Amino acid sequence: MQYFVVMIDYGRRGREAIVDPEITRREVISRVASGEYQNISFIHEVVESSVEDVTEAVLTEAALPQIPPDEVDLQATHLDHAHDLRKHERT
Repeated sequence: MQYFVVMIDYGRRGREAIVDPEITRREVISRVASGEYQNISFIHEVVESSVEDVTEAVLTEAALPQIPPDEVDLQATHLDHAHDLRKHERT
């Protein structure tokens, strides 16, 4: 069996893994190119019992620009982390 796992990151709202064994690689690329899948953390291709990270290949095929690491909003990342820590504190 072969399927794709697309992990979408919604920031403070959490993450969502989209897994549908009936979606093909071509369909995943189409959804990325159309903007249906945004804020992608990773795309994994699962074949039998092996997993391969195909994020770069799919994004390249969908012709989406890569965001360089220096453009990442570190303050937002820090605030998200602090929020998560407060959320999981014991009372």
